[in-house]
Amino acid sequence: MLSRQRSRGHLGTGRLAVRTVTVPDPGNLLERLPQPAVVAWVHHGAGLAGWGEAVRVTLPAGEDRFAAGEKWLRSVFDAADVDDQVRLRGSGPVAFGTFTFDASSDGSVLIVPRVILGRDGRGLAWLTTVTEPGETPPSGWPEGGTALSEPEALQWSEGSLPGPRWEQAVADAVTAIKAGSLRKVVLARDVFATADEPIDVRVLLQRLARRYPDCFTFACDGMVGATPELLVRRDGRQVSALVLGGTLPRGADPAQDLALGEELLASAKNHEEHAYAVVSIREALEPLCETLHVDARPSLLKFPNLQHLGTHVHGTLAATGNQAILRSALALAAAVHPPAAVCGTPTAVALDLIRELEHMDRERYAGPVGWVDAAGNGEWGIALRSAQLSGRTARLFAGCGIVAGSEPAAELAETLVKLQPMRGALEDVD
Repeated sequence: MLSRQRSRGHLGTGRLAVRTVTVPDPGNLLERLPQPAVVAWVHHGAGLAGWGEAVRVTLPAGEDRFAAGEKWLRSVFDAADVDDQVRLRGSGPVAFGTFTFDASSDGSVLIVPRVILGRDGRGLAWLTTVTEPGETPPSGWPEGGTALSEPEALQWSEGSLPGPRWEQAVADAVTAIKAGSLRKVVLARDVFATADEPIDVRVLLQRLARRYPDCFTFACDGMVGATPELLVRRDGRQVSALVLGGTLPRGADPAQDLALGEELLASAKNHEEHAYAVVSIREALEPLCETLHVDARPSLLKFPNLQHLGTHVHGTLAATGNQAILRSALALAAAVHPPAAVCGTPTAVALDLIRELEHMDRERYAGPVGWVDAAGNGEWGIALRSAQLSGRTARLFAGCGIVAGSEPAAELAETLVKLQPMRGALEDVD
């Protein structure tokens, strides 16, 4: 499959010249982006944001898309001439990626940006530039750039399944769960928004980061969102994840909010949905770790529009063989994808039913999105609360975990709440 991958940029014409230096704290990373074609991964103001493409690869469908991407990326990183004066996670050469949910889908992408601004949230910031051999790197982050363009005259349309048909799909899924070995399946739906001009991802990033600071705000190749779910993080030998599953909306006032939180914590249906997600992450990470700690019970995590059951996972990676060779963050993302949180359990049975009932290609929705550096450190989330931008069009997605106790009308209502972050970002409505 490697020969089918499509790459462009600098690879094959010489060594990339990568330089990372410290810079004064820039403050809000997402307000410094000079053009709409950007990459970003920001959480509580810290993270990485960049623009331009030194090199990229688009990977074909296949179970080996992660391995093929990592092999290609390793060839890029190993050939680079690197001057990293910072030597932190996210300094030096970094690739951003967004991968398809389904192995049968084309379109997974890895991008090494030309310019990246990093910030650790404690006052330390750095600038990484990737240039052609002999080209003088820029001395700082560019001022000015193209003006922001807010989406206007939005027109909304249904996606693959209108609401009533999607409710029937949920009912069919419940019937399948009750009749066979399937215990959970995650069904998604899509809607479309069309603006009068091409949609500027920078506007959406700034709105999402401001309204959902506890989420991971991301952008890569037009895939943009604010995901609450950390698929996997690698920091040296340390690995961690945040597993979500089980959802209710926030209350209109403190009393109602408290009551809904207590209802969620007491809900057998939501605990069942959550438990499958936790088991899938544990089973994927345990063979790769020397030690692994999983919270004994989920806690209540509150976001501006939703509250979830959440479980934190922490571990220490095992070295491979007799050497301290560790799997990269991208390899770890491949190992845990697709988790039960966005697919179901058993995985193969759930995936077959998703293909049968959703009547759409998820493309990169619910796939891994994030970054990895040359040392293998990085962070990958699940592309949730997201949209795929294409010119004037945004394709929004939302999904729900379906178990035997699921009710179609309630699941449809949950998708409307999950669509709200992206709808609000497009319409500038809180």
